[in-house]
Amino acid sequence: MRLGRRFGWLWAAYAVSALGTFLAFDAFSVIAVLALHAGPAQVALLAATGPAAGAVLAVPLGPWTEFRRKRPVMLTMDLVRCAALLSIPAAYALGGLGLGQLLVVSVAVAAADITFNAASGAFLKTLVPADLLLSANARLESTNWTALVLGPPLGGAAIGLFGPVTTVVANAVSFLLSALGIRAVGSGEPRPERTGTERLRAADLLDGWRHILTSPVLRPLFFNNLAANALIMVAMPPLAVLMLGPLGFAPWQYGLAFAVPCLGGLLGSRLARPLVARHGGRRVLRAAGTLRALWPVGLAFVRPGLPGLLLVMVLEFGVITCSGVYSPVYATRRLEYTPNDRVARTLSAWSISGKATTAALTALWGVLASLTGPRTAIALAGLLLLATPLLLLRESREATARPSPASAPPSPAGSPPNR
Repeated sequence: MRLGRRFGWLWAAYAVSALGTFLAFDAFSVIAVLALHAGPAQVALLAATGPAAGAVLAVPLGPWTEFRRKRPVMLTMDLVRCAALLSIPAAYALGGLGLGQLLVVSVAVAAADITFNAASGAFLKTLVPADLLLSANARLESTNWTALVLGPPLGGAAIGLFGPVTTVVANAVSFLLSALGIRAVGSGEPRPERTGTERLRAADLLDGWRHILTSPVLRPLFFNNLAANALIMVAMPPLAVLMLGPLGFAPWQYGLAFAVPCLGGLLGSRLARPLVARHGGRRVLRAAGTLRALWPVGLAFVRPGLPGLLLVMVLEFGVITCSGVYSPVYATRRLEYTPNDRVARTLSAWSISGKATTAALTALWGVLASLTGPRTAIALAGLLLLATPLLLLRESREATARPSPASAPPSPAGSPPNR
């Protein structure tokens, strides 16, 4: 199916920025360790505080984005990320780089990421016909997993050859190229209309969460997504400590254990559309969401040597393949059940909640791992994850009968959004 020239430019912009992002995967932590000789506590503070503070900063940006043309917002956020990242190699070259600057840049990039993603989701809904949304999301998802397969190994090699800030420069350039791609999409986007005052209202800040929590379709997806993503991610730091410490895996083996399974994401995203065509979106979401939850508990039983390495690869391949099927289907469903005049606020609320939840639980699991050991922390995350599919069972059949209209009138301040 042809998605059109304008989507082609958007896809190209997404692809180049995704590759740049994964080339610079965990770059701030690498710079903190290699260039600034930071300790574990400082690295953990940088990894958790930057995204969390960025999420807080992004709260007013959701409604700000909603009532503006999305393409200029996306261009602006790309340029903001480019400029913020370029300040790091500049300071490094001048001998003035410090942890404080890394933290400020991390906050700015996290806020710009959330705002860009909210704007791009709303823009995609106006750019692609409704019957092609799943195809578009599946293509973006497969591109993301391809970049994740290629980016970290290439980035690690680049750091080894050219120094710790190399991948940050590459990521900054990727955002500049993304901005050029988005500009090439062309104009013609209508200006969003809103009734009443143009001044930002308190109700606007909460309208995204209000729409999610009052929707019988989005609410279970939201809580399932928050819980599942966070519980998958919180096991990663204890697993890194376990594999690189007591189990004695080399760093390249650890990287390989997670790079190869990302091919499952590419496979899953290719399977999403034919599975939905055959079984329906609701069944696919429940099946993929359930299967995704079954694998991670096995990571608590990893042993040294080749068998342990293969076990991690198999388990991660299972998780990532199921996630590759699940993600484009749920992203499409989220757009289908959100009116056009609330997409940016809804996606912002979703991203902010996800980042904040994952940051808080990651910090909690770090304490838990230090008190009980990595295996116990990994096992507990896996056991709790097994309960997350129950959230998907709460979606009522009546609510899934038909999606929300493409646009609905803005709700008055303090009123729930119309559905």
